[in-house]
Amino acid sequence: MQDLLKSEKANWKACSANYTDLTERIKQQLEAHYEKYSPSLHSLVIKLGEYVYFEENSCIFRSKIGEVDEKNGEALLSTEALPFHDSLIHRIRISPDHKYMATGIKSANSEECACVIVKLNVLPKVECIIPNVYSFEWATCEILFYTIQKNLQCHNVYLSDFSTKCSKVIFKEQDARYFVDLYLTKDKHFLTINSNSKSTSEVWLVDCSHPFKSPVLVQKRTEGVIYHVEHRNNELYVLTTYGDPVGYKLMKAPVGSCGLENWLSIYTVKEKTKLVDLEMFKDHCVAFLKFCGQLYLDIISLVSNSIHRIKLPAWACSFELEPHPEYTTSTCCFWLLSPVQPPVRFAYSLVENNIVEHTAQEVPITVNCHTIRLEAKSKDETWVPITVFHTANSIELCRRPLLIHVYGAYGIDLNMSFKAENLMLINDGWILAFCHVRGGGELGLGWHKDGCLKKKHNGIQDLQACIRLLHDLGYSEPTRTALMSLSAGGVLAGALYNNDPHLIRAMVLQAPFLDVLNTMLDPHLPLTIEEQEEWGNPLIDETCKEMKRDLISSLPLISIENYPSLFITVSENDQRVPLAGLLRYICKLRKAVQDHAQSSSTNEKGPQKPNIILDVRSGGSHCAPSWEESLNQVATQLAFLYNELGLEKQE
Repeated sequence: MQDLLKSEKANWKACSANYTDLTERIKQQLEAHYEKYSPSLHSLVIKLGEYVYFEENSCIFRSKIGEVDEKNGEALLSTEALPFHDSLIHRIRISPDHKYMATGIKSANSEECACVIVKLNVLPKVECIIPNVYSFEWATCEILFYTIQKNLQCHNVYLSDFSTKCSKVIFKEQDARYFVDLYLTKDKHFLTINSNSKSTSEVWLVDCSHPFKSPVLVQKRTEGVIYHVEHRNNELYVLTTYGDPVGYKLMKAPVGSCGLENWLSIYTVKEKTKLVDLEMFKDHCVAFLKFCGQLYLDIISLVSNSIHRIKLPAWACSFELEPHPEYTTSTCCFWLLSPVQPPVRFAYSLVENNIVEHTAQEVPITVNCHTIRLEAKSKDETWVPITVFHTANSIELCRRPLLIHVYGAYGIDLNMSFKAENLMLINDGWILAFCHVRGGGELGLGWHKDGCLKKKHNGIQDLQACIRLLHDLGYSEPTRTALMSLSAGGVLAGALYNNDPHLIRAMVLQAPFLDVLNTMLDPHLPLTIEEQEEWGNPLIDETCKEMKRDLISSLPLISIENYPSLFITVSENDQRVPLAGLLRYICKLRKAVQDHAQSSSTNEKGPQKPNIILDVRSGGSHCAPSWEESLNQVATQLAFLYNELGLEKQE
C-alpha cells in the first residue's frame, strides 16, 4: 500500500501542473463570490439572559443584548491561544449563572474534538481542556455532562463537578451499534442521554435539579423504533417513528408514566413527507416539512391542539433554523435558501400567525435562474424527483455542460444549501441537476428504507433513470455531463461508473465510499458494526455479500465504451473511508483502463483515454476541511471538470 500511495502522490504531482493556472483563476472567482454572498448563517450566536455570546474571527465574545459587536464585546476565548492547529469552534454552552463557558474545539484536519472550559471571571481564564469530547451540556451552574469519543464511537457519559474538581462515569452503552450524545430540553428541566443506532433509539433522563441521581429510562429500545424527547409542563413530548403510518409522529405522556403504552398521538407527519426539523417553544411546536420539493411549516399549538400550515416560497429548497432560539420567544426565525440562492431570513410570529421576510440586510432573490422540478421513472416504475437549475436563457440547453449531484444514503437529504460555486457555474452556462434517489430521506422514512440494505440497487437504478431522462429532455448530452458526489454517495457514483460509463464524461468524488464489501467484511474498522443497518452484514449473510459484489463492485467492469475521467480527493488518515480501499480501487481501475486501451483499435479517432487521478491530502478530515483547504479543493475539482469537458472558463 505504501508503494501504491507513493505512486499516486507522484502521479498527482505530475498531473496537477496541467490545472494550476485554471485552478488559480477559478479560486479567485470563488473568493469574489464568497465575499459577495457570504452570510453569517453559521456563526455561533447564543442569547442567554442579558447577554449575547457570539463568534468573530475565531474568537468568542460576550456583549449585552443590543450591543453586539467586537467593539462592545468582552473577549472570552481565542483559538489562537489554544494548543490546537487550524481549530474550529463548533459548539458553545454557557452555565446557567454565566460563570463558566464550555467550548467545543475541532481540528479542521482530523476528527479530534476537545472541550475547553473557561471560567468567566473579571479576566476569563481557561480552567481545563477535556480531550476527545463529542457532546456536552451544563446541568447546573457547576456540573457539566459530556461524552467521550474514541475511534469515532461514543458510548460513555461523564459528569464533571467543578466545585469539587471531580469527574465520574454515569452511563455506559454496551452495544457497539449505538452512539451516545446529550441534549438539554428547551425548558432546561431535563438533560437527555440519547443512545441511537441507525434504526433504533433509547432515551434516559437526568433531572437537572438533581444531577447526581441515576438517569431514568423513558422507554426501553424497541427494534426499528426511533424516538427523541422534549419536556413541557411536566409532560414529555416524544417525536417517534412508532406506529402506523410509516413516518414521524409527535406524542406526549406524563413524566411519571412515560412508557410507550402511555404515548398519546397529537400530530402525524403525512406520508411521503420529509420532517426536516422540529423546534419546541413554550406553547408551540414548529415542524419544518418538505413534500414534493415544496417546503412548508406546520405550527402546532400545544394549548389548543390546532395546526396551522404555511406554504413557503417555491424557489426555496432548504431551511436553516436560527441557532439556539429562546424557549419563550414569540417569533420563530429561520433562513430559506437553495443551491443558487443565498440565505434569506424569515420570521414567523407565533402570536399573529403570519410570516415576514427580512430583506434589509439580505442579498436579493436570484431571478435570472430557472428552478425546474422533474420526476424520472425508475426501473421498478417508482417516480424519482430531480431539481434542475439553469439560467433563464434556455437556448441550446442540449449543448450546455450538465453537473449531476447525488447522495442517496442514511436517510439524509442531498445537500441543497447555497454554495457560491453553484452561482459561478450557472453564470458560466452550466445546468445543475440534483437527483433525489432512494436511500436518501427526501420523501420520508420509506424513501430511505427502499434504498438501503438489500434494496441499495434501487438508488443505483434511480440515478441511471434520472440521467437518462435529463438527456432525453434535452438537458445536455453524455459527452458534456459530469457527476459530483461525496462519502457514501460514492457507492452510487461508483456503480454508475462501472455499469453505465457511457452516460457521463467525467466524475469528481470527495472521500468516496467505494470499497463497500471489503470494508463491511472487516469488523475491526471503526464504523463497520454501526453501519450494518445501512449496508447489511456480509460476514453472516451470503446474499448480502453477493449483492455488494455485483451491484457495488470494487472491481470495475471492462465495457466496450471508454471509462469517464475520474478525480478523487481523500485525506490520508480519513477514519471513515480507509485509504487502502481507495488505493485498491484505483489500482484495479488503472489496469482495467490499460487492458481496454490495449484491446481497442489504434485508430487516432478512437475514444480518448480517461484521466484517473487520486489526490491524497494530509490530515484526517473526512469532508470538512478548513476554509482555505476547502476553497483549494473546490477550485481544483472544477478546473478538472472544465478541462475534461473542453470548456473555456469565463473571466
